[in-house]
Amino acid sequence: MIHKFCQNGYHIVLDVNSGAVHVVDKLFYDMLDFVTEPVVKECPASINKHFSGEYSSQDILDAYAEIYELTQAGQLFSSDSYEQFANMMVSAPIKAMCLNVAHDCNLRCQYCFAGTGEYGNGGRKLMPVEIGKKAIDFLIEQSYGRKNLEMDFFGGEPLMNFDMVKETVLYARSKEKEYGKNFRFTITTNGMLLDDAKIDFINKEMSNVVLSIDGRKEVNDRIRSRVNGAGCYDIIMPKFKNLVQKRGQDQYYVRGTFTKHNLDFGNDVLHFADEGFEQISIEPVVSAPDKPYALTLEDLPAIRAEYERLAKLIIERKKAKKGFNFFHFMLDLDQGPCAIKRLRGCGCGNEYVAVTPDGDIYPCHQFVGHDEWKMGSLLDGSLDLKMKDKFAKTNVYAKEDCKQCWAKFYCSGGCNANSVQYEGNILKPHKLSCETERKRLECAIMIKAAMADVD
Repeated sequence: MIHKFCQNGYHIVLDVNSGAVHVVDKLFYDMLDFVTEPVVKECPASINKHFSGEYSSQDILDAYAEIYELTQAGQLFSSDSYEQFANMMVSAPIKAMCLNVAHDCNLRCQYCFAGTGEYGNGGRKLMPVEIGKKAIDFLIEQSYGRKNLEMDFFGGEPLMNFDMVKETVLYARSKEKEYGKNFRFTITTNGMLLDDAKIDFINKEMSNVVLSIDGRKEVNDRIRSRVNGAGCYDIIMPKFKNLVQKRGQDQYYVRGTFTKHNLDFGNDVLHFADEGFEQISIEPVVSAPDKPYALTLEDLPAIRAEYERLAKLIIERKKAKKGFNFFHFMLDLDQGPCAIKRLRGCGCGNEYVAVTPDGDIYPCHQFVGHDEWKMGSLLDGSLDLKMKDKFAKTNVYAKEDCKQCWAKFYCSGGCNANSVQYEGNILKPHKLSCETERKRLECAIMIKAAMADVD
């Protein structure tokens, strides 16, 4: 399978199964539409005839010869070496956990999937330290031989329960040597309660930090308000700058969400960069289509155009030595993720689970509150192994819409929670998310091509 596209003056060809990317001329690019498999050594007369009015015979033969050589090298029209492993996917040790330490929040963001922290009708509550310690014990037990373990402190807003976060981290550190484990902690925060003491602890203990803010003041405050309805930008921006200044430009992200209200979200990315942040992520909102802020399929032309505009701006900034990292345009074409991750992504429900303040276990934080997806409980040690096995087998070859998609090895089938909530089936990827992901990947590949000219 190949995927080809033109962007910013580049003719780009991706060989899906091998991952090889080729920047080609127009003749090579157009000729691919007439090449049939198996690719024979001699240029077919039909191809020669079709292009003879526009190109010389030698140019046609040279272009075809290049196609043939790349095919022979396994870099074009390569065979699928992944599908044979799809049915071999089995349940794996748990290596990562999202700890919902606060089912409460001091903001009232309109698009919040967690119901502003309550996660449905669960009520506002904080996780007791005892549950945090049980979560550490559970992760150690269920990780078996894995040494490196990950835990994300999440909410709601986890800084509302920060003493518990600190005690849980210290408890985990006390167990590392005994069990031969290494904990990597992260925290996601809206920043409202940040102070110097919290920043110092976070920068010491957290391997990564997600700083939640949507962009320009008018964009952020329109949809992310405090409980009293007032905006939050002016409170959190100085605190985030303080954290990053102390932390350095690594192992963090300012993370925003764009909606129908700011389809010029590239300006929010640039705003963050101009404010001194170098690690930036802005995600498209995923919500019911009837919400006033919702993105719909009708917004796709504007979204695609904005991603392309942003890609060009990023190239300009990189060339001017003012570059920054935009999460969705970061792409490793040399090695990339392992085969298992290519096939089933984040490991939701299998290698990764979420835990609520009550100790209930769910496939991930976005499944919390949906009782039919409860996997077990830390209180009684239960774990639904059949559900775990179901998630282990959920891969790009189990999803009909993914099988023939050129982007499948990059998105790994997309978000399972979005599939369930908006398509009604874990095996049906969310259409709008698929479309935006494909465009982001094209932009990321184009940036690689453009910067190769510079490097």
